[in-house]
Amino acid sequence: MRSNWSANLQTAAPTGAGHPSAFGGRGRRLLAGAGLLAGLGLSLPAAAQDQARPLGLNTPSDEQSYQKEVVFGINFNTQGALIGGASVRSARVLDERWLRFWSLEGVMLKNSKEQREVTPNYGGTVVRGKVNYAFALRPSFGMQRILFRKAADSGVQVNGLLSAGPTLGLLLPYYISYDRTPGGQRPDPQYFQEEAFDPEIHSFESIVDRGSLFGGVGKTSIVPGAHLRGALSFEYGRYRDAVAGLETGFLLEAYTKHLTILKPEATSANVQLNKQFFPSVYLTLYFGHRS
Repeated sequence: MRSNWSANLQTAAPTGAGHPSAFGGRGRRLLAGAGLLAGLGLSLPAAAQDQARPLGLNTPSDEQSYQKEVVFGINFNTQGALIGGASVRSARVLDERWLRFWSLEGVMLKNSKEQREVTPNYGGTVVRGKVNYAFALRPSFGMQRILFRKAADSGVQVNGLLSAGPTLGLLLPYYISYDRTPGGQRPDPQYFQEEAFDPEIHSFESIVDRGSLFGGVGKTSIVPGAHLRGALSFEYGRYRDAVAGLETGFLLEAYTKHLTILKPEATSANVQLNKQFFPSVYLTLYFGHRS
């Protein structure tokens, strides 16, 4: 009886998923499938992140994929007029941090003692005592270092620049319109003549107005000099092939003699009025492209 009961009990034992023999084959397959899914689950987010990350976001070789940049600027400085001048700079990449460049800048210089006055008899305006316009032409050679690099398509990049070079000081005669009407007659415009101003021969009461800016370009004189510049530039360009930003710094400039801009009647005061050294602080707004 006991043997038959045992045989029946063994026959009636379940053979489903809970049976050891059944779990051995199917269970191993389920565990393997679960492991495969877990592995895929871990790898898919990493792959999605790699696909979502912009190409070359922090890759130095991609950041420095350009070899040359050219920028144009508008200059404001403490020795010039409202708009000091303009410049162009061409830089070539040496490595991931350094660039070598040359630049050419042209600015107008003013004497701090210049004063514009109204002519008493004609209502024109002149700078009393001014005999020359002064311009500075500055070819420079220097180095640029990237101090803080911006992201590929946004942010601000900070650069340090140091350059030096010769300076050509250009003195153009200051022309006035002068009344040459014969004495005893009323002023007649047909006798108004444009002449280079000379306080020793021109009476302020007979000056009609200032003359044309380039009236004396054929009589330009050159005064050689040299300059040294140090600056920081802040670049805001959003695209790798575009450059835009501002540059601010100092410039030290000296000439071989005083630049004669003003010349009052007392010629002995010429040295006190005019300078030989022109230190200045400047700001340049620039834009350009890379290739």
